[in-house]
Amino acid sequence: MTSSLPQVLRQHLPTGQLQRAFVVERASIDEETRTVKLAFASETPVNRGWFIEMLDLSRKSMRTGRLTAGANLLCDHDTRDVVAVVESVEIGSDKVARAVVRFGRSVRAEEVFRDVIDGIRVNVSVGYIVHEAILEGTKDGADTYRVTDWEPFELSLVSVPADATVGVGRSLPTELPAPSSIASLASTFPTSTENRAMTTPATIPATNPAPTIEVIAQRNHASEISQIAAAMPGGAELAMRSIQAGHTVEQFQAEAIRALASKPVPTADIGLTPKETRRFSMVRALNALANPGDTAARNAAAFEFECSSATATKLGKASRGIMIPFEVQKRDMVVGTPSAGGNLVATDLMSGDFITILRDAMVLNTLGVRFLSGLVGNIAIPKQTGSGSAYWVAEGQAPTESAAAIGQVAMSPKTVGAFTDISRKLLLQSSIDVESFVSADLAMVLGLAIQRAAISGGSVANEPLGILAKLAASVIGGPNGGAPTWDSVVDLETAVSVANADVGTLAYLTNAKVRGKLKKTFVDGPGTGERVWQKGSEPLNGYRAAVTNAVPSNITKGTGEDLSALIFGNFADLVIGMWGGLDLMVDPYTHSTTGTVRVTALQDVDVGVRNEESFATMEDAQTA
Repeated sequence: MTSSLPQVLRQHLPTGQLQRAFVVERASIDEETRTVKLAFASETPVNRGWFIEMLDLSRKSMRTGRLTAGANLLCDHDTRDVVAVVESVEIGSDKVARAVVRFGRSVRAEEVFRDVIDGIRVNVSVGYIVHEAILEGTKDGADTYRVTDWEPFELSLVSVPADATVGVGRSLPTELPAPSSIASLASTFPTSTENRAMTTPATIPATNPAPTIEVIAQRNHASEISQIAAAMPGGAELAMRSIQAGHTVEQFQAEAIRALASKPVPTADIGLTPKETRRFSMVRALNALANPGDTAARNAAAFEFECSSATATKLGKASRGIMIPFEVQKRDMVVGTPSAGGNLVATDLMSGDFITILRDAMVLNTLGVRFLSGLVGNIAIPKQTGSGSAYWVAEGQAPTESAAAIGQVAMSPKTVGAFTDISRKLLLQSSIDVESFVSADLAMVLGLAIQRAAISGGSVANEPLGILAKLAASVIGGPNGGAPTWDSVVDLETAVSVANADVGTLAYLTNAKVRGKLKKTFVDGPGTGERVWQKGSEPLNGYRAAVTNAVPSNITKGTGEDLSALIFGNFADLVIGMWGGLDLMVDPYTHSTTGTVRVTALQDVDVGVRNEESFATMEDAQTA
């Protein structure tokens, strides 16, 4: 703490070490590069009890040297529990400071990284030191200080947040070195839009009492939250936590959406131990199904059939072949080391779980689409359908009570089937590589089918409604279609922005034909030298762009044929739900003369769009 700090700050800040907490944005996770972007500071004023604090978010005010010099991401502020390294720090145009961290490959780092991906570890805390602050103003007896020189010195994943609301939260204070006893006062004062946990000396001079600040805007929120929670599964407990934390209605709605999206209950697990999960052989089960008269094959797969029966009972549905437990679908495959005495205990791990492979089969996975796996029963994800109202009031008067409306995005299982042909001799193998190969092959055919449904499903019975079926086209090419242009791209972005939905993981999605057309289309007409989709550049107009032929190119309109679609939006609002239990059926007869077995995989899936305003489409793009 420097001497340039005002006396009131030097008196009430312990050794200059403060903490604040944010929530991991799931869409900012890149599994391939093992990086996560974390927000850790904003300019939102925060009530510190003795004063109001505002952090100045500019390059001259925030010292980034300690973070960019290779600072580590810790767990619970434990300097011995290092899981990642800070690769870069930036201050966005929205005045929010963010850091990109890259996770290591140690067993501990892998464990924490998987927890982050699965939404188990979502709370991020940053410690920082205040070096200089200025008095910016005084209102209602409370001084507001702008911190013009401050230094973040560590980032941590914290397990016990005091308030994990959307974007911003509070973390419970950890022990900090100080010459005198330290006690937290953060929970004593009213909660603002952003809360930062801090510690303050326990001994407070009686001559300088803390000012009482009344936050009128938070009155009656308990009643509003309770009314909303009454219609939600598990809403009572969630509402109680929010009321105790002093959440606003909007904060409670965001918390409810995150809780239901990241923790679907009950699970589809049947209680297999890690050893039993590794013991389950998908190839052994398929071989028994392909040879129903082979007693030895049937006996060898007795454990697999027992697990299948337990899974079917847990899901309340009959298996058409053999049901693969959800634990097996998300397991890590292991590779043993052969030696003179046989295979030793496995030591090398590889990410070979079926769920991950299935996701990787889709380009949607790269756009931040949310996956809910292991579901049981129908689910409903809450969504905000209307907003509260603001009122201008006279001094001393409370605003009129108003509450945001909340709706639900319902999802129910719909069965998708896809098949692949596997050699009969391959099924006789017991190699781990064969297990991985079969899993990858099944995941690929299922993934492509699910992706196609998520984009354009709804044309046949029992198929989930995809993006194109749920939305009306925002950009019209013409009565018979029209060639996509620079104006088409801008209009798609504008449609999402006008709806105030241009946040999150914004990206484009289209097929190879549209990409080829845009690479040949000039921005300002022929001969300008600048094309809509720049040569060698995958992003489109500064946004990410994914290409898959699952986006239809056979749309008809008027006399136009073979028209294509172009989609822009926040793909974090596209939700793909998968109900636990992969059902495998075997047909050993269709290609019996060639010794090939046909395996059909059945999976219960549904697609939901949490906010339709988050997407804009063009569905009549001419590419020829």
